[in-house]
Amino acid sequence: MINFRPSETRTSTTSSSVTAEKAFSFISKGWREVKDSTEADLQLMKDRATSFKNLASSLDREFENFLTSASRSTFPVAAIANSSSPTPAEIDFVKNLQPKLSEFRRAYSSPDFSKKVLEKWSPRAKIRIDLSAIKNAIVSEVEEIDERERYRRRSRTRVGDFSWEWKGEGIGDAEEGQLSRNWEPIRALKTRLRELEQKSSSSEIIESLKNSELVEKVKSTLKAICKEPEYSKEVPPLDFQELLACLVRQSGPFLDHLGVKKDISDKIVESLCNKKKNQLSLRSFPTGESSILEGDNINDELDLRIASVLQSTGHHYDGGPWDDVSKRDGKRHVAIVTTASLPWMTGTAVNPLFRAAFLAKSQKQSVTLLVPWLTQTDQELVYPNNITFTSPEEQEVYIRNWLKERVGFNADFKISFYPGKFQKERRSIIPAGDTSKFISSKDADIAILEEPEHLNWYHHGKRWTDKFNHVVGVVHTNYLEYIKREKNGALQSFFVKHINNWVTRAYCDKVLRLSAATQDLPKSVVCNVHGVNPKFLEIGERMSAEKFSKGAYFLGKMVWAKGYRELIDLLSKQKNDLNGFKIDVYGNGEDANEVQIAAKKLELNVDFMKGRDHADDSLHSYKIFVNPSVSDVLCTATAEALAMGKFVICADHPSNEFFRSFPNCLTYKTPEEFVNKIREAMCSEPHPLTPEQRYNLSWEAATQRFMEFSDLDKILNNNNLEMEGGVRKSKSVPNLTSVVDGGLAFAHYCLTGNEFLRRCTGAVPGTRDYSMQHCKDLRLLAPHVENPIYGW
Repeated sequence: MINFRPSETRTSTTSSSVTAEKAFSFISKGWREVKDSTEADLQLMKDRATSFKNLASSLDREFENFLTSASRSTFPVAAIANSSSPTPAEIDFVKNLQPKLSEFRRAYSSPDFSKKVLEKWSPRAKIRIDLSAIKNAIVSEVEEIDERERYRRRSRTRVGDFSWEWKGEGIGDAEEGQLSRNWEPIRALKTRLRELEQKSSSSEIIESLKNSELVEKVKSTLKAICKEPEYSKEVPPLDFQELLACLVRQSGPFLDHLGVKKDISDKIVESLCNKKKNQLSLRSFPTGESSILEGDNINDELDLRIASVLQSTGHHYDGGPWDDVSKRDGKRHVAIVTTASLPWMTGTAVNPLFRAAFLAKSQKQSVTLLVPWLTQTDQELVYPNNITFTSPEEQEVYIRNWLKERVGFNADFKISFYPGKFQKERRSIIPAGDTSKFISSKDADIAILEEPEHLNWYHHGKRWTDKFNHVVGVVHTNYLEYIKREKNGALQSFFVKHINNWVTRAYCDKVLRLSAATQDLPKSVVCNVHGVNPKFLEIGERMSAEKFSKGAYFLGKMVWAKGYRELIDLLSKQKNDLNGFKIDVYGNGEDANEVQIAAKKLELNVDFMKGRDHADDSLHSYKIFVNPSVSDVLCTATAEALAMGKFVICADHPSNEFFRSFPNCLTYKTPEEFVNKIREAMCSEPHPLTPEQRYNLSWEAATQRFMEFSDLDKILNNNNLEMEGGVRKSKSVPNLTSVVDGGLAFAHYCLTGNEFLRRCTGAVPGTRDYSMQHCKDLRLLAPHVENPIYGW
């Protein structure tokens, strides 16, 4: 502490006066800073007091509602327990909450509550400024006393204005009364708690809490904090009694056939459910209350239990084995499964699409077309003109638009996709995984397998004839003819021939061969069940009134096996006899360069052009269509050329048997006859098609032939032929043929389940299951989730 002592001399007096002025200036500046800091602290404490006061007011309003609702409540606890409103968990929550309210009341009604609160919120800093030394040092300076005293009084006034200044650790009664008036919300809170104590019977508390908005908010907050995620809760699996109850209920029609009445089976189900009702997903009921597990409620609760288990596993119920097909939507269901899809312009993509459209046109049956979905990399290899799709929905739109432009009506059928993998060596699409599961059980009625041998070479899944009531196979391709052209073709064709017999016998009830050019398969008949695009018939009708201005052409995929080898040989051998004859060839393919080089080397009069749609305007004026191919089963291009009213010159081959009845079809057996037919066609005009011939080429006639030769007309018109009330008829004594077919199917399933054996027979690696990219594109579960255990 510095003490200033005044001097008696004049010099000392003057020096002391200057020193006092500097000291007072310094003190004034420091005190101004202290004043500003003090005012900021006071404002902060006032804001805190206001915030706490608002909180107390909010609590006061909540407890006002709490007491109001309690005063209106008249229901006892027993009534609450027996009512259907609160659950046992809610009652336990209220009972556990009551002692906590008592502790809350005792704590906040304590006399020390206000003192503790004020101590908590009291200012921590104590402002003590001792100005006595400075006052004594400058007391002799009379001219400056007033200014110094003014600042000193101002400072005392400012500090005195602070009502929460503390002199010690304790406070007096007067100060406590003053502080109690400042904390009026706390007094109101204690008063409300005392009123609550006077009327806090158990029934009033429980009933008031039940309707209290505050408690509801607290409960919802606690549940949100403590609640486990739904996906973390494991649903217990069905036990033996639950499975037995479900089996008895589902077997109602079968038990009724055996003489067990429905009321007896219902009692069995009720008995099984009552024994295990504590394990079902049901609420617990107090003693003496009648159970609701009676009649239909048993079925409802059991359905809920089964649904919860199925949902936890990700499985979707499609229907039971004894569902009545006739009660689903009043129609039979036809599923058409094929091995290719647009925009790949191949017969197995186009013809099944037309078949689905014209089967659905009659509206007598519901139709689903199941086509392969290729990943982006495979689409780039297969689809022409760099056409690709990012989703199945996008490809479906493309297919429907293409079809509508050609048939002229909106075909009401469903298009679904299954995973497929393109095999470069065979230039074909191989199914990946179990194709049969992409048709739901409720729609598994009649299946049409386009190329059944192709679909089932590596099929590792449910047997088609077990899942469907009737399975029809349609053979499109003469695979043996193609394989014979490869290296070691004779040996390969031998094995393929027997494998084709194996899979078609095991998985089909009926097989339709488009022509006798195909392999003679078990359960098969020969019939052309394909028609032509209606657009070609319209072109033929229009061209019948006009003259053709161009000569001959050939159209087809430019690979040697599609007739190009036969065409080059015929033109080269009969080059002198066909002097002046020119032919235009349209096509794209893997062998395009080799074919063109061979024709150029032999100096043949052939013009090669890029492939195009057969209905293109540039092809309408040609008069002669030449098709020397003997590898086709039933050439679609030949049928289209006949529909357009052209001459067709083709080989005398079983694949062309259907076309021989048309006068414009000229067949040959030798190269010499080929030359004669060319000259005959060049010197004459085609015959106009009769209405009967036009109808025979149409898809309406093809659909009618298909219904007849596949026995679908009998099945669709007579539900009791293969099914009775939606249930396949069981045979008391199975015949030897069905036993052998079942054994063949089981053996095939075992062999195709081994990846090593699949690769040895030429399967694409990884096609037993679909890939993760297929899962992403088709929104499927991963294979290891869908089938966690794979056996042979």
